[in-house]
Amino acid sequence: MDGRLPGNDQRKEKRAHHAPIAEAMRAYAEDGALAFHTPGHKQGLGAHALLRKLVTPEGLREEVSLMEELDDLHEPTMCIREAQELAAELYGADQAYFMINGTTGAIHAMLMGSLCPGDTVFVPRNAHRSVIGGLILSGARPVFIQPEIDERLGIAMGLTAAAVKAAIDAHPEARALVLVHPTYYGVTFDLSVLAKLVHAHGMLLLVDEAHGPHLRFSGELPPQALDCGADIVAQSTHKMLGSMTQTSILLAKGPRVHFERLREAASLLQSTSPNQLLLASLDIARLQMAEDGERLVGRAVRLARQLRAGINEIDGLWSFGPEYVRRPGASALDETKVTVTVTGLGLTGVEAEAILRHTYKIQCELSDARNVLFIISYADTERETSYLLHALQELAAHHRSGDGEGRFDVPPLPPLPGVGCSPRLAFFARKEPVPFAAAAGRVAAEQVMFYPPGIPILCPGDHIDEASLHYIRYMQELGLKVVGPQDASLQHLQVLVDDSTHVQDEEKRYGYE
Repeated sequence: MDGRLPGNDQRKEKRAHHAPIAEAMRAYAEDGALAFHTPGHKQGLGAHALLRKLVTPEGLREEVSLMEELDDLHEPTMCIREAQELAAELYGADQAYFMINGTTGAIHAMLMGSLCPGDTVFVPRNAHRSVIGGLILSGARPVFIQPEIDERLGIAMGLTAAAVKAAIDAHPEARALVLVHPTYYGVTFDLSVLAKLVHAHGMLLLVDEAHGPHLRFSGELPPQALDCGADIVAQSTHKMLGSMTQTSILLAKGPRVHFERLREAASLLQSTSPNQLLLASLDIARLQMAEDGERLVGRAVRLARQLRAGINEIDGLWSFGPEYVRRPGASALDETKVTVTVTGLGLTGVEAEAILRHTYKIQCELSDARNVLFIISYADTERETSYLLHALQELAAHHRSGDGEGRFDVPPLPPLPGVGCSPRLAFFARKEPVPFAAAAGRVAAEQVMFYPPGIPILCPGDHIDEASLHYIRYMQELGLKVVGPQDASLQHLQVLVDDSTHVQDEEKRYGYE
């Protein structure tokens, strides 16, 4: 062998190393056609100076859509189709669908494209709010499964095979299992075991892999969900790779997927006037990974390991590593997610976030009661991680408390609530506000969560219990951002009108009985 690729592989590599959407946009702009079409700024001619500064003149010139040579996201036959095919090849999927309304839209399409009203679906309780939205849209009925909870960190891990098997035994009629892989904190679990388990019972495996689009490009990271047997996967290309915010990819593989229905669901839930810049950014992010993904992601892993090792030398700080997550509900760690527990300094995560932001000009990804989370991506270099490590050393030097963790009495994550009705019924049912403290025993009519990470503590249809109310109030008092309820101050909660006959009538109306 002389080191050269065989003919077919050479042609595939050459094809992969171009960006068909971006190239089509450039060609249209350079053709010089006079624009009597949308958008109203007419390729930048009428753009305000602030917009021209925000988006380059070249970007505005190419910010058009629906021209013949620019293809149609809903019926792609040219450059968009080729770009999606290249993405499918890169990720080992049968089909890839570009999404321009985020992974929220991808998850909605995933659920609507694979479930029907009344279908039972298993959902981990640490699922993102977008999963609840997908249940409302699809009309599927969730059976929530409690993930393993790490009490030291105060965060949810993954599901165990035993928990999924128990759910299947109790609900053999279920159509699918939804999983979060990896979790927001980078924790993964043995997905291949769960895939075999649900497939053996004729169920689909649907995965929210918002934080895993980079896993494919390093053997030092856990495998991506599609390689573990997942049927449909939603990935946030913008979160960990180089596309613009709001862009994601929906990937599907295998004989269990109804590809045309999935395409129809994606089309139904997306704009008929997609922004071509967003589509091009997906195309270019895919190109970047095809050209240099292994080196770039490998550098991120190396930098994260060095950073974690340095953090763990700081008295009062701790960053858990791969060795810590070999336990029920966890088997590996995406090391580019660096979680730092700060309670040893006598600080909450919220307090540490504020100090880092305003004193050291460092913005973390999220904070919670005990931790701050930093993402190390392919874009980072030793300059950024060295500065972060120095800031954490300074934080520890100036804020170490003799009380340490003794200051904290954080309540555990509440247990699974009872189910009063499906999220869809709760969304459409009659509702009323009640004082927050008086909501126990009622059925929730709205979501309550803290953002990020956007994991609901209460979902529409939940029986509200005292443990959930206590946890929510504690986290609010710590300063976490409340998202979801009509009254963000949490003086009142929206609950279903206390009329079981009404809910029963709604169940008949939607065919759930």
